[in-house]
Amino acid sequence: MVNEQTGRWSFLTGYARVLIVVARDPAIRLRDIAAACHITERTAQYIVTDLEQAGYLRQERAGRRTRYILCLDGTLRHPTEAHLPVRALLELFTRHDSKRCSSDPAPGVEECFASCRIVEPAVCVQDAPGGEFEVTEP
Repeated sequence: MVNEQTGRWSFLTGYARVLIVVARDPAIRLRDIAAACHITERTAQYIVTDLEQAGYLRQERAGRRTRYILCLDGTLRHPTEAHLPVRALLELFTRHDSKRCSSDPAPGVEECFASCRIVEPAVCVQDAPGGEFEVTEP
């Protein structure tokens, strides 16, 4: 019965999906964002631009690639959820993807701060000043 509803509507918008995909891989390419969210590349670009203009993420160039920095202290936009930080939504959907830091970081991670999470070996994600989501690679 639940599966019969597939395709008619969704609990998450494309904006939420893009934020979740970027949180899982801040170095993801735009075409991969589109594929992961089942949207066109043009729609993905539009959403990323909107999210950047609204202050939910920033883009930085790293050579030929773009790296996304999420601003996690912004709040959700709908009035009934405006008191909730974006951080809560992303943690809900990325919690199972990451491990908490320990005194013994994953191979390839030289430093592991108390506020960081290991997303994949050799990539340390930490909460930077201002509530941003920062990725460092050794």
